[in-house]
Amino acid sequence: MKRDPNFNSPRARMQGLSLIELMVSLTIGLILMVAVVSGYLGTASASRMADAQARMNEDAQAALNILTQHLRMTGNNPKQPDYAPATDRNPVFTGGGVDIIGCDGTFTNTAAAADLATLTCPVVSPGATPSDSIAVAYEADAFNTVKDAAGVPTDCLGQAIPATTIAAAVNRYNAALPAPKLEAIDVTFRLADNRFYVANLSGIPNLYCKGNGSATPQPLVENIESMQIKYGLDQAAAATNAVVGYLSATDMATTLAALTLDARARKVLSVRVCVIARSESPVNPTADPLSYWDCEGTLTTSTDQYLRRAYMTTVVLRNHVSGS
Repeated sequence: MKRDPNFNSPRARMQGLSLIELMVSLTIGLILMVAVVSGYLGTASASRMADAQARMNEDAQAALNILTQHLRMTGNNPKQPDYAPATDRNPVFTGGGVDIIGCDGTFTNTAAAADLATLTCPVVSPGATPSDSIAVAYEADAFNTVKDAAGVPTDCLGQAIPATTIAAAVNRYNAALPAPKLEAIDVTFRLADNRFYVANLSGIPNLYCKGNGSATPQPLVENIESMQIKYGLDQAAAATNAVVGYLSATDMATTLAALTLDARARKVLSVRVCVIARSESPVNPTADPLSYWDCEGTLTTSTDQYLRRAYMTTVVLRNHVSGS
């Protein structure tokens, strides 16, 4: 048998990797792996945060759009072209009907109250900031609401609003009659009564509405955690159509305590609405608390890993402007 002359040479004995070289290679590989995983986790976290913010924007925009639509219609009771000047509108708010009212906190009888004037507010502890509630009323027709399949105006839940008929309620001009050529006629109209508040459904906060087309409130928009409302008031004396300040429902009731409910309502020229939207699920992978600016401009910290943000809008009550 012939022996390899290089078998015992130093070069032959040095072939392969030493233990130190192997450890260095493993360390480099581990560092690269950590860098890749860290980059992936960072990208995934940023993506989750962006998705959560986009969903919050959509939810808040939907909630504010719904509230704005109904607030703008507050007190709507247009003049009718063929009615006599002395009775030129449908008697929707006859007897001083209330067309807007709110509470610091949720109405205690949202579903049971027959009208806005009989809604009642909870007792709120000093310093507490519960989610507010608000209710508005207006004459509904085929032009300011969504019609159902039968062409009937609907409430905030898309349910047909019941009709009200009052006999000989107004005078209408009739050229065939002797002077003053007026005849008393029956009128039929529909009064929208929509009540908004925030409540949980299966642990998820929702903007709710109770319309007068049904006795059952329903959720409208998910992930709306709180609603804070301030009322822009006209001057205490003569109407000027200029907002002199914004008050909460409780402060407004105290300031205008000498007025009747309907007179208080007529002092409201605008409404400032702020909603707190919450992410659909926890988005913070760490245990670090998250902060956000609430509706009062206060930096608030939460530890449940949900993302939150305040969204605000101001709505002018067009039908409360003098002369409307």
